[in-house]
Amino acid sequence: MARKRERGFPLDPEPLPVPVVDNHTHLDAIADLVADGSPVPTVADHVARATAVGVDRMVQVGCDLPSVEWTDALLRDAEADALLGAVAIHPNEAVLHAGVREVGPDGLEPQPRPHHSTSLADAIARVAEVARDNPRVRAVGETGMDLFRTGPQGEEAQRESFRAHVALAKELGLALQIHDRDAHEQVIEVLLADGAPERTVFHCFSGDAAMAALAAEHGWYLSFAGTVTYPKNTHLREALRTVPLELVLVETDAPYLPPHPFRGQPNAPYVAAHTVRAMAEVLDRPLADVCRAVSDNTGRVYGSW
Repeated sequence: MARKRERGFPLDPEPLPVPVVDNHTHLDAIADLVADGSPVPTVADHVARATAVGVDRMVQVGCDLPSVEWTDALLRDAEADALLGAVAIHPNEAVLHAGVREVGPDGLEPQPRPHHSTSLADAIARVAEVARDNPRVRAVGETGMDLFRTGPQGEEAQRESFRAHVALAKELGLALQIHDRDAHEQVIEVLLADGAPERTVFHCFSGDAAMAALAAEHGWYLSFAGTVTYPKNTHLREALRTVPLELVLVETDAPYLPPHPFRGQPNAPYVAAHTVRAMAEVLDRPLADVCRAVSDNTGRVYGSW
């Protein structure tokens, strides 16, 4: 059954002068969203709407076992030529697969679903199988650590899972997409101790200028979402100005985190055009130059479509 949203999708932006890539989106999570009584958009609808405004390619991210399977099947569709993929076990999913049921710092008790009966080792093994067998999977992610919802037992499960995903990305020669929420120190510790993959991306970057400088020192990419436009997030705009443009990517994290002034509305890949336009304003650079750089960067990380 389609999930209803009281507010519709954001307005379509003006088309970009140079096409860009939404390098992190969850099409499976927006496939059943309907707003304002409108028909439910299909994946093809979302791709077409994005392409029309200059977001002509995207990376679909499957980060729990059901969405890993969904992503694998989608990428095998002959008509999915605008899509590449990333697969992993999300850090909050890793906690549930590990059997941890502690109440986290957010005060919420984890709610396991049937697929969490699979052990963490077996869940990661399935991720590895899909990543190895599907040539359109170009990244391992999103993986990392999330201490917003996770207590001490869960932190250990997340660290174990993160290290396994880092090793997998290096083994398969794939990019790594990192989820880092309230865990900057812990994530960086793992990357430095284990050695980051050659192409490492901080999805929905949430650090400050100092962290951006550290990432740039190691050649890690920073992917900016709609959060960079939120009035209170001065630290993200400072980070964007700090990191070299050749290490900058853009994403939606749809259906989450639409840019200002669309907070509270469902997000979708086409909305990346709003975000990249705002990023160009923050950088005080011509929009075409920023789009071209972001597109080139994305190609270096994920390869050709």
